[in-house]
Amino acid sequence: MPDIIVCLKQIYDLSQIRADTSSGRPITEGVARKISDFDRNALEEALKIKEKHGGKVLALICGARDAAKEALAMGADEAIIYQSPEGIDYLGTTSILAGYIQKIKYELILCGEASIDEYSFQAGPRLAQALGIPVLTYARRIELKDNEIIVERELEDRYEVSKTRLPALVTVTKEINQPRVPTLLQILGASKKPITEINPIKPEVGIEILSIQAVEMKRKEIVIKDIDELVKVISGKG
Repeated sequence: MPDIIVCLKQIYDLSQIRADTSSGRPITEGVARKISDFDRNALEEALKIKEKHGGKVLALICGARDAAKEALAMGADEAIIYQSPEGIDYLGTTSILAGYIQKIKYELILCGEASIDEYSFQAGPRLAQALGIPVLTYARRIELKDNEIIVERELEDRYEVSKTRLPALVTVTKEINQPRVPTLLQILGASKKPITEINPIKPEVGIEILSIQAVEMKRKEIVIKDIDELVKVISGKG
């Protein structure tokens, strides 16, 4: 009966973000936030393991209470939320996570393969390294057997089956499952489950992020007079 930690990140809905034309910085005011897609797959897989093998699921969330309530409504037993200190990168974030996780009991950690706002693919492996536990990435199928976890990994040109002993960390792909939609009864029941807020101190490790700006795009304003000139431009000879 494994105790499972699922690391979740609440992000802005990227489809609603626009960039300020003068500064190039993203406009996030009034933009809705949601749990990152791959992280929802990780939570769903944790719940499926719990339904089959028992244990408890702890949602460790970088975000706000509404994300915690969503995770609890889906089926997590407890939620812990924190705000990532401004300007830290993944090394700093995983340092915060590792410092907290080391104090609690667990056998398995699940993460999405990446967050859809940054796609760094670093959080899971960095966290496993900080905790000193094995990591298996890009899981499209997970099986627990005795004290081992068996993972079918989705690589670029093939599938690979790997296994390791618990405790371990696994990052999952979107193909592993279809996250459930909580019922009204589950949403109401989530209010009875515990939510804890922690206030981590900004770590000294990592790179400080000073600003985020959209890529500057300028038109070349080339006037093409005929087909022959167009061919030269396309071929790189014009």
